Amino acid sequence: MELLSLNRQELRKYMESLGYEPFRADQILKWVYKKFTTDFSSMSDVPKKLREELPKLLSVHCLEPLGRVPAPDAVKYMFRTRDGHLVETVLIKERDHLTLCVSSQVGCAVGCTFCATAVDGLRRNLEVHEILDQFLQVQRDTSERIRNVVFMGMGEPLANYENVKRASEIMVSPWGLDLSKRRITISTSGLIRQLEKMASDRVMKELNLAVSLNAPSQELRERIMPIAKTNPLKELMRVLVNFPLSRYRRITLEYVLIKDLNDGPEHARELVRLIGKYRKRFKVNLIPYNPDPVLPYERPTLDRVYEFQKVLWKANLSALVRFSKGADVFGACGQLRNRSVVKFKPHGQESEVGR
Repeated sequence: MELLSLNRQELRKYMESLGYEPFRADQILKWVYKKFTTDFSSMSDVPKKLREELPKLLSVHCLEPLGRVPAPDAVKYMFRTRDGHLVETVLIKERDHLTLCVSSQVGCAVGCTFCATAVDGLRRNLEVHEILDQFLQVQRDTSERIRNVVFMGMGEPLANYENVKRASEIMVSPWGLDLSKRRITISTSGLIRQLEKMASDRVMKELNLAVSLNAPSQELRERIMPIAKTNPLKELMRVLVNFPLSRYRRITLEYVLIKDLNDGPEHARELVRLIGKYRKRFKVNLIPYNPDPVLPYERPTLDRVYEFQKVLWKANLSALVRFSKGADVFGACGQLRNRSVVKFKPHGQESEVGR
């Protein structure tokens, strides 16, 4: 049984079924989620008999760590699932905190033409325990506490809605990772039905929401994001305008700037018209495109990027330029793909990992 897929109530019932007091579950969860100890034999306040039984009954780690690639501003980790798939996770070093970019799927079915993750399509969804194990294994590898989580790794989180929801609930639960809801971000390409579901969910609606917009018109968005054909821009904006937000919270619109495609001042003016009177509800992250050798797109010049930003500023829109971290190890936005050969340095040793 996968320990990380169980919530507190379920684990307490399981302890009872084994003939132990329910509070033994609380002790185990404290070791795993508070002390990041996953060796049952080290759980000193758990009865010796139970400590000996647990390895046969419960599994904590389900991902095999294959290595890590350090960069000045990020560390990219690669894991292998039990059925042989590769999963990438990126630890981002911010000025005063760490953010973990977790994957929710192996590959992605959305098909954005500028994203390397979409090249190989979707293999499968990640299970709850596979999502949470990314956090636990990276946290054990770093001395500083990870306080922020972004579902911006491989996959479309809302296409794996139930598993992402359950993993998020464990992340914010006091008995779990106890992260603030304000420090977890769900990034989506704009799946309308799932966004409506998220808007009515007690926990999910309190998380930060980032939507990959990337184009100010339906025609252009369809060209670079085929998902727009079944999730039209007009309907998407209707859902976002009505999405429940507590005071001072805003929805982030992610806009990847691609040279000579969506980066002109005319596109910026069209984006202003699209947002219209709802400018206080949104903030725009302008992300200069992260080039990938398998894709035909290029990054615009900085002058072009800042010209786009100035158009938004003049319309009193909050717009920041975000340079993705980890690009030099292919760990930035849109670059996660499980390369055929990726160089890692686990424990100071250089090795190669094949797909």
